[in-house]
Amino acid sequence: MTQLDEIKFQNAESIKQCQSYLSALSNSELSTSMPAGWTVSSVLVHLIFWDQRALTLLEKWKKEGIEFSAIDTEVINEVTRPICLAVPPRTAVGLFFETAEKLNITIANLESAWVEEILEKGKNVILNRAIHRLKHLEEIKIVLNKH
Repeated sequence: MTQLDEIKFQNAESIKQCQSYLSALSNSELSTSMPAGWTVSSVLVHLIFWDQRALTLLEKWKKEGIEFSAIDTEVINEVTRPICLAVPPRTAVGLFFETAEKLNITIANLESAWVEEILEKGKNVILNRAIHRLKHLEEIKIVLNKH
């Protein structure tokens, strides 16, 4: 299995796990408080932001070539939290799956040589989105005490 095949598999599996768990949550559960002033649904919007950033950079790099894209993660997370909290819970769930699927398809269609170049030069765009998605899914499960 190539590195791209492994990334594609893990990304697809992360969506399946998220769908299985998140689709069953009530509005009340989606509105449950999380650490640092977040809610379950706002964490999904946080994931949307980072997946959309990856999509945007992949599209930009196709036109302009791959370059490292500097970002202050802590500041971005703090700046976007109020916006993430403003998105209605069901909208957050729908947009999360829509954005994640679009990114999964984009990554799945990358050429292997380009993946290698991204891994080398675009180090702060992680193509294996499952890592970030499943990390937050586990945090959500802990807060909701539902495994």
